[in-house]
Amino acid sequence: MMSIIFIFMCLVASITGHRSDSMQSTVKELKVMNKTPIKSINTKFGYIVDCIDINKQPAFDHALLKNHKLQNKPSFFKKNRRNNSSTIATFGLHMDQCPTGTVPIKRTTSDDIFQEKLYLNNILTKEIPGKHVAEVTLVPATYYGVGGISSVYSIKVEKGQSSAAVMWVKSGSSDNKNYIGIGWHVAPELYNDDRTHFYVVWTTDNFKKTGCYNLQCSGFVQTSKNLLLGGHFDKTSIPNGEMIEIEISIFQDPKTKNWWVSYLHETLGYFPSSIFSNLNSASEVGWTGQTRTPVNAHSPPMGSGLYPDRNFDHASYFRHITYQDGSRKNQGPNKESTRIFSDAPNCYHVEYYGYQGSEFGHCLQLGGPGGNCGN
Repeated sequence: MMSIIFIFMCLVASITGHRSDSMQSTVKELKVMNKTPIKSINTKFGYIVDCIDINKQPAFDHALLKNHKLQNKPSFFKKNRRNNSSTIATFGLHMDQCPTGTVPIKRTTSDDIFQEKLYLNNILTKEIPGKHVAEVTLVPATYYGVGGISSVYSIKVEKGQSSAAVMWVKSGSSDNKNYIGIGWHVAPELYNDDRTHFYVVWTTDNFKKTGCYNLQCSGFVQTSKNLLLGGHFDKTSIPNGEMIEIEISIFQDPKTKNWWVSYLHETLGYFPSSIFSNLNSASEVGWTGQTRTPVNAHSPPMGSGLYPDRNFDHASYFRHITYQDGSRKNQGPNKESTRIFSDAPNCYHVEYYGYQGSEFGHCLQLGGPGGNCGN
C-alpha cells in the first residue's frame, strides 16, 4: 500500500514539475513578445493592440537580426493592376490608429501561445493526415515574386479544422524547405473565433524548429502602422452577391534581398534575407486552397465551398495572378508553365483559365464542399 502511495506521489510531483516548467517557459515567451507599448488600443473584439516602437518590435529579438538595420521601404515595388469592380477587404485599425514610428501588434496571451503550438504542428507539410490542397503552381525555375487578387470568404469550419487560400514562394525540400505564405484563413484553433483572418507564415526548415504565423515569433519586420497582421476582415464575399477581395504580393528587394509583403498599394513589412538558409530566390511559387481536419473526420469546405465553374460570382478565385523572374517584372503565367493539382478531387477542384481579359487577367478558381476526403 505504501509503495502505491509513493509511486502516486512521484507521478503527481513529476506532472506538477512539468507544468511548472511549461508555465515558466510561457511567461518567458510573453515577456519577449509583448514589448512596452507607446500606446494601447482596446478593441471591441476583446483583445488589445499595442503600438510598439518600430525599432523595438519582436522581430529584432531573432538571433540573426541583432545588428539588423531597419529597411523602411523597398527599393523597388511593382504594383499589380486591379479592376475596381469588387470591394477591397479591410483588416486594419479603423476607429483608432497607431502613431507614426510605431507598428500595431496584437498583445499575445498565454492562450495564444498554446493555441499556435497546437495549430502549427506541421500544418503546411503535405504529408500530414487530414490536410488537403488544390493548387496551381509554376514549374520549377528561378522566381523573385508572386502576386494576385483573391476573393475572401467566411466559411463554417468545426473544431480542429481550418480552411485557407494562400499564395507562396519556397525553395528547398523536406527538412530544408524555406517558405513564405500570405493569404486568408478561417482557423478557430489559432484565433479562438470563427472569423476570416489575414495572415503571413514562414519557416526555414519545414516547421521543424523555425517559423510561425503572423508575429507569434521573431522574424517578420513590420513597417506599416495601419495594418494588423492576423487581423480579421470586416466583410467577406457572398456567392452570387458582393465580392470582397484582397490584392497581395510577396517580392524580393533586388538590393537587400529581403522578401517584402504588400497589401493593395501598401507594404506591410518584410522577412529579412538573413533568417533564411535557402531563399536567395524561390524555386517554386503557387496559389493554393488548403484545408485541415482531424484524422478520420470529414473535411471542411475550401474557398466559397463551391466547385470552379468559370463564374467568378460562385467559386473562390485568384485573378490577375503574377510572378517575377529575373526581369523583376510582374507577368502572368502561360498555361504551359503551370501545374494543376488536387490531392482530393472528389472534394476539391482547381482550374487555371489563363488570360481572361483586362478584368480578370490570368486567373484561376479553386474550392469545393469538402466531406469524406480521406487522409
